[in-house]
Amino acid sequence: MAYETLHEVTFEGGYSNLLLPKRLEKSELDLRDRSFVTELVYGTLRMQGKHDSRIAKSAARTLAQIDPKVLLCLRLGVHQIYEMRIPDHAAVSATVELARKVAGESSGSFVNAVLRNMTNSIPQEVVAFNLDDVEDKISFLATEFSHPEWIVSAYLDHLKDYKNVSDLLLANNLPAQPTLVAWPNFCSVTDLENSGAVALIDSNFAAAYDGNPGLISAIRSRNAGVQDYGSQLVTEIFHATATDSGKKLRWLDMCAGPGGKSALLTSLLSKSSDVFVANEISEARAELVNQVIKIGEVISHDGRELSKMGFAKSENKFDRILIDAPCTGLGALRRRPETRWRRSINDLKSLMQLQKELLHSATEILQDDGLIAYVTCSPHLNETRFQVKEFLRTHRDFELAPIPKGVARGGYTSALLDDGMFQLWTHIHGTDAMFMALLKKKIGEVTHS
Repeated sequence: MAYETLHEVTFEGGYSNLLLPKRLEKSELDLRDRSFVTELVYGTLRMQGKHDSRIAKSAARTLAQIDPKVLLCLRLGVHQIYEMRIPDHAAVSATVELARKVAGESSGSFVNAVLRNMTNSIPQEVVAFNLDDVEDKISFLATEFSHPEWIVSAYLDHLKDYKNVSDLLLANNLPAQPTLVAWPNFCSVTDLENSGAVALIDSNFAAAYDGNPGLISAIRSRNAGVQDYGSQLVTEIFHATATDSGKKLRWLDMCAGPGGKSALLTSLLSKSSDVFVANEISEARAELVNQVIKIGEVISHDGRELSKMGFAKSENKFDRILIDAPCTGLGALRRRPETRWRRSINDLKSLMQLQKELLHSATEILQDDGLIAYVTCSPHLNETRFQVKEFLRTHRDFELAPIPKGVARGGYTSALLDDGMFQLWTHIHGTDAMFMALLKKKIGEVTHS
């Protein structure tokens, strides 16, 4: 099951966090074996870079010369040997049998030779490293923590010191426990606690759950959801920008799929007379949004073209626009382990252009006293602070709006930056590394040039 899941992820572009739960649900595996498969799949994907380095040292061929199916088997074997409590002989034997089954008898012999060589010659004890003794620190950290070098460099650009970077890389490699959200007016944290969840300190609607969320009745009835607390927090902050408005507002979630933020936001708005619209360019994802929102409607258009759909008319403009922009996803690598290997620095340029165009599109359909929330699940400077600063440079009639106080509490207040933006970190806050900036028009200023 682990191999088949990894095969679909690696060669067919599937997503492990979607594929594996479906396979497990259809299986007859007991809880212990389900946990085993889960660690094999997610762990092997996370540690792929380090495992490949080990394989390259033990094989008589280059990685490019190894049959891709066999390489997949080897990664599974190496993960069991180094990262799990599996005896070497059992890990080798099971991996050899798998290779014979998926790639032929001779492949089994090759896998046996590589893994035997590895267990005999490579030390398995954990050796503490001192970065001060390392000349090429970026390359070392990339291999040690199994991240592409460009991602390590991006983190360093933001965090400025290697200790923080090391802590973040380590956090990305730790499995993320499911975080639940009790959709207000439909469910309470107490309801989730009665199902075995534990309320998250300093949160309003969040609870941690060590188990299968699909077994909780509130999840099945769509009165609660599964959502990282970072995503919950930026949604709550966005909602708090209008709690004292005193008028009926029009809200837009411009890039709404698959619907987590829309679900929470519409739950918060469900007792109001406000108007809510969710837009999602993918019709399949738009249908997912439609299944979870509590009020409003779902439309399916390119977010950059909404001004042509009648929303530039004064009566159709929005008071609040959320742009949860497509991004590299570097802030959610612990939950989407294959992302680190799929994204490249070449993706960054096209994503930055798309983010820029979505931001401009929002200005065309925003009321004069309205507000834009720009959000990414990436801490990359080019997608976050630099993107916002470039927007303010080219749209001089806009300025940063303050983050509402009191929503982020306790340790989460450290995400409030001196420049008025908001940045969570996985290794500090235990959430995805979500970024947020609030943007509003300067009343009475000239339009942008």
